[in-house]
Amino acid sequence: MPNREALKPFLLVFPGPLRDQLVAAVLAGRKVSTTGLLVEYEAEKEEPPPVGERSALIDSDGREIAVLEVTEVRILRLGDVDLQHVLDEGEGDTSVVQWRAGHERFWHSDEMREGLGDPEFTVDDDTLVVAERFRVVELIGPAPEDSPSS
Repeated sequence: MPNREALKPFLLVFPGPLRDQLVAAVLAGRKVSTTGLLVEYEAEKEEPPPVGERSALIDSDGREIAVLEVTEVRILRLGDVDLQHVLDEGEGDTSVVQWRAGHERFWHSDEMREGLGDPEFTVDDDTLVVAERFRVVELIGPAPEDSPSS
């Protein structure tokens, strides 16, 4: 593999089974979008990524798996997330209501609230989210163990 500049990590949720599922969905081409809270960026003192930024998709073991390139970034109200974005997240949700319920469980989790430093954190329609679209530009890690071998 040629030498390349170190890439910023692209982290989907916290390490564990859900991250593993999401990484597999990215590699399979089912997941081409993701949603984060703008307040997460603010807590990390970061800006949302610019279009064209490349980052390394990280698995639960901390390994770089693929290079992703951001193709679109929208900051919008949670209440304005559309069905196409939900479907492009590739997590199996078939409605915005279903998608939002799952995301709210995550955003209201103890782990997320601890990460934000706010034990009472909640979202509502006016909460600003960062809706990102991305594409895989290079595979750089081992194939996932659960991929078919035949």
